[in-house]
Amino acid sequence: MFYKDLILTLVSSILLVVCVLVGVAFLTLLERKVLGYIQIRKGPNKVGYWGIPQPFADAIKLFTKEQTYPVLSNYLPYYFSPVFSLFYLYLLIDYTYWVGLHNFGLGLLFFLACTSLGVYTVMVAGWASNSNYALLGGLRAVAQTISYEVSLALILLSFVFLIGSYCLGDFCLYQNNCWFLFITFPLALAWFASCLAETNRTPFDFAEGESELVSGFNVEYSSGGFALIFMAEYASILFMSMLFSLIFLGSDVYSLMFFIKLGILAFSFIWVRGTLPRFRYDKLMYLAWKSFLPLSLNYLFFFMGLKLVLGM
Repeated sequence: MFYKDLILTLVSSILLVVCVLVGVAFLTLLERKVLGYIQIRKGPNKVGYWGIPQPFADAIKLFTKEQTYPVLSNYLPYYFSPVFSLFYLYLLIDYTYWVGLHNFGLGLLFFLACTSLGVYTVMVAGWASNSNYALLGGLRAVAQTISYEVSLALILLSFVFLIGSYCLGDFCLYQNNCWFLFITFPLALAWFASCLAETNRTPFDFAEGESELVSGFNVEYSSGGFALIFMAEYASILFMSMLFSLIFLGSDVYSLMFFIKLGILAFSFIWVRGTLPRFRYDKLMYLAWKSFLPLSLNYLFFFMGLKLVLGM
């Protein structure tokens, strides 16, 4: 019986990984199509049957390219940091699937603990490459990620004080009549912008600045290493879209509407990329510390006062 459960768990975990990777592959196709229409060019819209073979061609191209290793790199950290960048995210998604992050009593705390691990993979990838461009990209990414994690944590704390629970399932119960998106719209905007910064997406893609850093922290990676970093970024977009849907749109994870909202939010990540230019780095830091931090703190104090006054 034990071995049967173990095999079932293993097969289900493998299926989950495959589904996430297929979702990432077709998210890249969606991005190319949307950017093609935004910029009035073809992209993969006319290649093959509606561009469907494109993600598979990308995967074959990336994993069959020549793997290069910088001679002066720190080999083991350099080699394993892309693996861990996808592995920690897989653990988070796998744990979400089996335990149910929406039913887990300390779900938000678990999420904050796991997302902080993403800083280390980028930092080690930039440092271990032993390249000035990669190191500068890694330092940028660390400063950016840490800055916006403060805002993410404070926004979550505001809702924790309002609801009185760390469980994401309680967010859905509290939003039966009205979504938090309408009640706390400024916080929703701050959360979405912080998600863009956390996932290194335009207009906050300073860790991967082609114009000034050649490529950024991943400049020395090729073939499979680059593909793993690439997949981890797009998987985190899907995960952040899922969290936004649960926190601000009151979605039940077992409903069709949950996946529709998740798709719309993933589309909005792409829409922002095709619309907004890149920020200046000092503006990015100003936005985090002088705008989002006071906003989230004010909402936190407001919700604490509301609970005290109403005696909830």
